[in-house]
Amino acid sequence: MLHRTLTGLAVAAATTFAFAGAAWSADDMVDGPAVTWNHSLWGKPRAFTMGLEHLSDELARRTGGKFEYNLNYGGLSKPKENLDGIEIGAFEAANFCNFYSPDRTPSAMIFSLPFLPIGDWEVRIKASDAYYQHPAVKKEMAGMNAMIYMAGVLPQYEFLGRGEPPRKLEDWNGKKVRAGGGVADAMSKLGATLMTVPATEVYTLLERGTVDAVSFPYSYAHAAYKVHEVADWFTGNFQPGTADCPTVFNIDAWNALPKQYQDLLMELKWEVYEKQKAAYLAADDVNIPMFQKELTEVRFTEDELAEFRKQIGMPIWQESFVDRYADRLPTQELLDFLLAEAEKARGGS
Repeated sequence: MLHRTLTGLAVAAATTFAFAGAAWSADDMVDGPAVTWNHSLWGKPRAFTMGLEHLSDELARRTGGKFEYNLNYGGLSKPKENLDGIEIGAFEAANFCNFYSPDRTPSAMIFSLPFLPIGDWEVRIKASDAYYQHPAVKKEMAGMNAMIYMAGVLPQYEFLGRGEPPRKLEDWNGKKVRAGGGVADAMSKLGATLMTVPATEVYTLLERGTVDAVSFPYSYAHAAYKVHEVADWFTGNFQPGTADCPTVFNIDAWNALPKQYQDLLMELKWEVYEKQKAAYLAADDVNIPMFQKELTEVRFTEDELAEFRKQIGMPIWQESFVDRYADRLPTQELLDFLLAEAEKARGGS
C-alpha cells in the first residue's frame, strides 16, 4: 500500500514558495479549519493520477497544511468497491471506472460508446465535465450519496498489429483482435474475431500470430507492454472508444466542508485536468515518434471517420446506451447533450 500524507509537505512547500516571490502571493492562501480527507485509489502513481497528486499538493499549500488530502493507493478499498465505500462514508473521495458497475452507474457508460466525437483532449475534458453536471447524472449519483467532482479522462484506444494494415473498415473482417467494452462491440460489427487476452500475454500472442491486433489506451499502455516491438503497424487516429474513471466525493463530506474549501476544490479542478492531460501528452511525445519510426502508421480522413461513426458507432449508441438504459435514464437526452457539448467545445454553435 502506498499512503501519501501531506502535512509535512505542506510546510515544506509553503516555505519554498514563500521565498520564490513571484510564484504565489498571500492572496492565494485560503484560511479555514483543519480538515482531513482520504481518497481511495488503486495501483501506483501514474499518468492517470498526476492531476490528483497536484490537487493534494495544492490543497496543502493553499491552506497552509490545514486541508490534508491523502491519496491512498490500494489501502482503503478494492477498486470495484470504491462506490460502496463512498456511499457509506468510509472515505471522502475515490475513483471508479464506468465498466466496474455498468448497471449501477449507467449514465457513465456513455463514455464506452465507440466513435464518439470526443477524441481531442480539450473536447473530451470540456464535454465530459459538462455531462457530469447534467441533472439526471447528478440524481443517479446522489442515490449512492455521491457527487462526481470531475471526469477521470482516459486516452482514446488505438490498435497495434501485425500483418496487413487495415486501411478500410472491411479490412478488419476476420482479424483476431484484443478489445473490450464499446471497442469490442464496434470490432464485432466489423467482422473481427474477439480474443480475451490478459495484457501480460499480449506481447507473446501477437508475436506468435495468435492475435492480429491489440487495443490499449494510446500510447502509454502499448509502450508499457512493449507491443511495438512485435507489431508492424498502428492506427494513429482510429479512436474506436475509451472509458472513464471519474473522481467522486461523498456528499455528506462535501456538505460539511466550509464554503471556502469547496470553492478552492472547484477552482483547482481545471488545474487537475491540465496536469493529467500533460502527463499523457508527455508519454505521447516519446512513444508516438518511436512508433512512427518503427511501424507503418494508418490514419483516416475526417470523412472516413464520420462514415465509421455513421455505419458502426451510431447503431451501437442506440443499442448499448439509448435503448439499454431508457427505463432508468433520459438516455436520448443525455446522448444529445454530450454531442452538443462536444460540438460547443470544438468551437461550434
